[in-house]
Amino acid sequence: MSNRVLSIGSQFPAFKKKAVVSIEKGKEFIELTNEFAAAKGKWTVMFWWPKDFTFVCPTEIAEFNKKHSDFTDRDAVLIGASTDSEFVHAAWRRDHADLRDLKFPMLADTSKSLAEELGILDAEEKIAYRATFIIDPQGIVRWVSVYDLNVGRSVQEVIRVLDALQTDELCPCNWSKGEETLTAQLNMN
Repeated sequence: MSNRVLSIGSQFPAFKKKAVVSIEKGKEFIELTNEFAAAKGKWTVMFWWPKDFTFVCPTEIAEFNKKHSDFTDRDAVLIGASTDSEFVHAAWRRDHADLRDLKFPMLADTSKSLAEELGILDAEEKIAYRATFIIDPQGIVRWVSVYDLNVGRSVQEVIRVLDALQTDELCPCNWSKGEETLTAQLNMN
C-alpha cells in the first residue's frame, strides 16, 4: 500500500462502485463511476469518512447535506464515501435522522481499492482517513485535504477553496467569493 496521498495535478482514478442514493425500498442503490460529474462538465467534491455508525462522521455528512445547494450552485457534484458497504450505508441512513434525506450519493468502497489508490487508507485499521478531493471537470485533482480520524473538517472551507479554484485567478489568504483577487489587482496596475 502506498502512503502517498494522490496529489494536486493528478488524474483522479477511474472507479466503478455501488452507492446509496435513497432509503426508498428498491431505489437504494446505483452504480457510480468517476464519470458521474465529469460527463456533465461539472466539478466533483468527494469527501471520505472513516466509519459509518460513529460520532464525528454524521456531523460532517449532515453539514455537507445542508450546504448541498452551495455546491450545486457552483456546478459541483458532491459524493460522500467510506470503506463501508452499500448495505451499511443504507442501514445508517435509515437509522440516523440527519442522514435520511441526503441529496448526494454515499459511495461504498468495500474492496478499499479506491481509498488505497488515493493513498488515504489507514495502515492499521484499513479505513479511510477524513479526506476531501476537489476534482475539476477534466478529472484533475485540484485540492486535497486529509484530517486525522478524530477531527471533523470545515465544509465552509471546502466551499471557499472551490470558489477560489473556479476563479482561475490568484486568491490571497482568507479570500472569499466576491472579494477582489490578486490577479485583478495586478491587472489594474
